[in-house]
Amino acid sequence: MSNAYKLLIILVSGFFLAACASKPPAEGTGDIVAEPVEGTAGANSTGLDGEDSGSGSGLDGDSADILSQRIIYFDYDSSSLTDESTAVVQAHANHLVESPEVDIILEGHADERGTREYNLALGEERAKSVADLLQALGVGDGRIQTISYGEERPASLGSDESAWGLNRRVELLY
Repeated sequence: MSNAYKLLIILVSGFFLAACASKPPAEGTGDIVAEPVEGTAGANSTGLDGEDSGSGSGLDGDSADILSQRIIYFDYDSSSLTDESTAVVQAHANHLVESPEVDIILEGHADERGTREYNLALGEERAKSVADLLQALGVGDGRIQTISYGEERPASLGSDESAWGLNRRVELLY
């Protein structure tokens, strides 16, 4: 192999790594922001503490609010959970521990930047970070399924930061 060819490979690899390098989050954004999804409150007839709350949904107001948050958003090139997203995952873990018949699917997603393979791996890392926390909080491994769709199922079709931010997510499905 000639030296010029080796140099070309090194340069291309360097450009690829630079393009995939993590950038600092935009001002006012954290690694992850959990947002509620309408109409997804838990179907359990008891609250997280096991007592009937009498609210019709079966959950007290605070528990229903946090359990309605079924999407965890991530910063660019990140699979780290913030304190806020950790609290959301913890509420879901409590619900799952108290409802052993309920399983969960974690769908990992990425924005359109990066290669298909890279985005599939990043989606898997994001789903695994949520799964690892659920397991640490007492949810059995056999009750958690992770799937990565990478960039294949965008929540938003735009090609700007607001669209990309909606696509960097893990969806919690019961």
